[in-house]
Amino acid sequence: MSIKDPALQMLIDRVQSAQSAGAQLCIQGGGTKAFYGEAPAGELLDTRVLEGISSYEPTELVVTARCGTSLAELEATLAEQGQCLPFEPPHFGPGATVGGMVAAGLSGPSRAAVGAVRDYVLGATLLNGRGEVLSFGGRSR
Repeated sequence: MSIKDPALQMLIDRVQSAQSAGAQLCIQGGGTKAFYGEAPAGELLDTRVLEGISSYEPTELVVTARCGTSLAELEATLAEQGQCLPFEPPHFGPGATVGGMVAAGLSGPSRAAVGAVRDYVLGATLLNGRGEVLSFGGRSR
């Protein structure tokens, strides 16, 4: 597969280099959930280079956002159309990202009524520990 996105290619190269060297990476976006779980370890791999909303269909209630997109940007874009994220993800600071929201799986008080963040993910494109890009569900790249 040919990768045309320089930011994604940089992450692929970093993951492959770390894998070859047997080095540990600390995958992080805004770092707002660093307190949650084990203490972060390894060389920082900053996912905020993959930012932005790729597509948004307000009438279909479907938005595609990259992992480094700030939650504030996503929520502001939705609010322009009178929409919101129904599961109310906690921010824990101004740097909260879409990737952190999905990775941590934390939802707000309305989770019991509307479901968790992962109930709303229709597809995902992932970079695994071998530096391979994998796509599941949603629209193809």
